[in-house]
Amino acid sequence: MKHFGDKARVALLLASVAASPFALAAPAFAQDGASADEEIVVTARRTEESLQEVPASVSAFSSEQLERIGANDATGLQGAVPNLNIVQGRGSSNATNIYIRGVGQPDALQTFDPAVGFYVDGVYYSRIRGTQMDLLDIERVEVLRGPQGTLYGKNTIGGAYSVVTRRPGQDQHGLFQVTVGDYGQLESRLAASGPLTENFAVGGALFGATRDGYVTNPATGAEYNNRNAWGGRVQAAWDATPNFSVDFSADYAEEDNALTMGQAVSSLTTIAGVPIPAGAVPSPLPEFNFTAQATPGLPNSSVMEHWGTSLSANWELSSNLTLRSISAYRNLAYTDYVDIDATPLELGDVLVDVAQNQVSQEFQAIWEGERWTTVGGLFYMRENVASHQEAYADDLLGTFFGGGTFLRTVDDDLQTTSMAAYLNSTYQLSDRLSISGGLRYTEEEKDYFRTTSTFSSNVLFTANPARPPVNIDNTWDDLSGLISLDYQLNDDFLLYGRVAQGFKSGGFNGRANNPGEEAPYDPETVTSYEAGFKSDWWDGRLRANFAAFYNDYRDFQARVSNLTTDPGTGLPSIELSVLNAGQLEISGAELELIYNPIDALRLDAQIGYLHAEYGEFEDLRFDGGVPDFDDSRAFQTPAFSPEWTSRFGAAYTWELANESSVVLAGSARFRSRMALAVDNTPTNSNVEIEGLFQDDYWLYDASLTWNVNDIFSIALQGRNLTDEVYKTDGQEFSSVGNIRTVYYGAPQTTSVVFTARY
Repeated sequence: MKHFGDKARVALLLASVAASPFALAAPAFAQDGASADEEIVVTARRTEESLQEVPASVSAFSSEQLERIGANDATGLQGAVPNLNIVQGRGSSNATNIYIRGVGQPDALQTFDPAVGFYVDGVYYSRIRGTQMDLLDIERVEVLRGPQGTLYGKNTIGGAYSVVTRRPGQDQHGLFQVTVGDYGQLESRLAASGPLTENFAVGGALFGATRDGYVTNPATGAEYNNRNAWGGRVQAAWDATPNFSVDFSADYAEEDNALTMGQAVSSLTTIAGVPIPAGAVPSPLPEFNFTAQATPGLPNSSVMEHWGTSLSANWELSSNLTLRSISAYRNLAYTDYVDIDATPLELGDVLVDVAQNQVSQEFQAIWEGERWTTVGGLFYMRENVASHQEAYADDLLGTFFGGGTFLRTVDDDLQTTSMAAYLNSTYQLSDRLSISGGLRYTEEEKDYFRTTSTFSSNVLFTANPARPPVNIDNTWDDLSGLISLDYQLNDDFLLYGRVAQGFKSGGFNGRANNPGEEAPYDPETVTSYEAGFKSDWWDGRLRANFAAFYNDYRDFQARVSNLTTDPGTGLPSIELSVLNAGQLEISGAELELIYNPIDALRLDAQIGYLHAEYGEFEDLRFDGGVPDFDDSRAFQTPAFSPEWTSRFGAAYTWELANESSVVLAGSARFRSRMALAVDNTPTNSNVEIEGLFQDDYWLYDASLTWNVNDIFSIALQGRNLTDEVYKTDGQEFSSVGNIRTVYYGAPQTTSVVFTARY
C-alpha cells in the first residue's frame, strides 16, 4: 500500500487552504445554511416543494442534519431512515449494499443491476460500486421509499437515494474541516464557492482521508479494512438570463485500499467434500476479534478510480412551462482482490478487474399551472462494462484427481442500452384534494459476450477442452404506472394513498460456472400499496409522519449456489445460478418523529416495522423442482429485512456568552435479527445457517460540540460506544468448498473534528 503517497495527498489538501483558487476573499464568517429544524425544500417529484407536501414516503437531510448525525458518507444514514439498510458491500471497500423495504440487490458483480436508484444531481449511477462516496459540500440527501419509475430515470424498483450538491451562487461560501481519530484517522475537507460576475459563479471541493485497518493479520501484522481515498469536485453555475441557466460539474475520486476481510463461519472442504484438516486454517471464532489471515501471496489491494462530468440546462419558457436537460458521462475502473473464504487457504480467491463507462441523457418538461402540475421525461443511457476475472483455487482440489493448480479466467463485455419515457401529472380537484397519475415505458437491450478459460495441472481439467465463447443478447420492455390521492385536512395535516409499480430488467449471469448458466433471467417487478399522513402539531414543535405499505414483489433475481454431480462424468460440479425465485410479500409501517419541547432540546425518532416472507421460492435444487410451501424444506428467510429498525436521537444546546454554544447529542440505533444472504438454509432443509444471520443489536453514538463563535467549532464524536460486534453482510458460496463468510461493522471509534466555515 502506498501509505506515504496517500498521507502526502492529505497534507497537501490541508496546505491548500491558503492557496486554493477557490478560497475567495470574503467578509466575516457566518453559519451557513438553514437551521436543523427549518423546513426542507425537496425535488422528490422533480419540482420544488416542501417535504411535508409530498404525498409519499420521503426522508430528507440538510447538510446540518447530516453533520449532526455524523453522516460523512452514503452509509451514514443507516438507522436514520425507517426500513433502510445501507452498508458497505461485502468484500469491497467501494460498493454500497442498499435495501429499502426489503427490496435490493447486494451483489456487486458487474452484470447485476441495482434495485435502488442512486443519483447525484439527477445523474444515475448504474453500479453499486463507486457509490461509497464522501458526502462533501452537499445541500441535502433525499431517500424516496417505494417504486419511483414515473419520475426517475432507471432502476428505482425499491426506491431512490438522491444526493443534491451545493450549487455555487452569489453568496460566498467556504468550509474547512479536519478530523483526527482512532486507527490513525486523518481526514480533511475543503470547499469554497462564490461569484465571478453577477450571473456566473464557481465552486470547488476537495477531500482526503486515511485510516489504518480495523482488521489485522496476527501472523504478519498486515492490515485490512482500511481507507486511503481522495477526490474533488468543481462546479460552475451560469444564470445566462433570468429564464435560462446552465450548470456544469466534474468530479474525481480515487481509492487505494487494502483487502476487505470478513470471517469464515463454516468449516471448509475440498471440492470432493473432504474436510480441510484440523489446524490447517483458523477455526471460526464464537465472536469476531477483528483479526483475519488472507491467502499468502494474494495482493493486499483494492483500487478504484471514478470520475464523471455533467451539464444541466434549465429553460423557463413561461411562468408555467420549464424545459430541462441533464447530460452526463461517467467512468468507473476498479481492480479488486477478494479473499472470499477469508482464510490462508486458496479456496475462493478472486481478482475482479472492471472498466465501466456510461453516457446518459434526460429531457424533462414541467408544467405548473393553477391546478395542473405535469412532469414528462425522456431517458437514454448507454453503458459498457468490460471485465476480467481470475479465480484461484489450488486448495479446493485437495487430492482430488491428483490435486495440482487451478486458475479460471473470465473475460466478458456487457453493453446495455436503456430507453424510457415517463409522464406524471397532478390535478387539484379542490383547494385541498389532489389526484396524481403516472405512466412509464421502459425498453432495455443487453448484449453479452464472454470467454472462459481454465488453467490447471489437474488431470480432470487438462482433459477437458476450453469452452466456446458465449455471445447472447436480449431485450425487455415494461409499462408501469402510479396513481395517488392526497387530501390536505388542514394546513398541518396531509392524508395520502398511492399505488405504484416498479420494474427492473432481466440480465445475464456473469458468475456462471457451467455452460448454460449464463442464460438470461427474467425481469423483476413490484406493485406497492401505501397510505399515510404527514402532520405538524403544537405550532410546529412536533412533526409526525406515518406510512403503512404492502409490496407484491415478483420474480426477484436471486443468485444461489449448489454442488451437483455432472451426469456425464459423475464428478462434482459447482453451480452458481441466478434464478427468478418467485414472490415476496412485504408489508410494514414507518413512523418519523421530531419534537422540540423547548427551544434548546430536539428529540427525534425513526421507527420501521417490516414483515417479509416468500409466497413462492421456485428453486430447482429442492425436491420436485418447485417446492410446496406447506413443506418446511422450502424454508428461506428474505435477506436484509429486519422486522424492526429504529433510531432515537436527542440534542441539547446551551447558549453561552459571545455567541458561543455547546451542543450535546446522542442516538441509539436498533436492528432486529436479519438474514445476511438470499441463500440461508441448506438445500432440502429448514435449518437456518446460523452464521448467515445477525441477531438483534443496539448501537450508541454521541457527540459534544463547542461552537466557539459563528466561525469555528470543535466536536468530540464517538461511534459504537459499547464496542458492539455486529455483522453487516454475508457471502454464501457453499458449493465452493463450503465457503460462508460474513463481514462486520466498525468497532468503537472516537474522533475530534475541527470546522471553520463562512
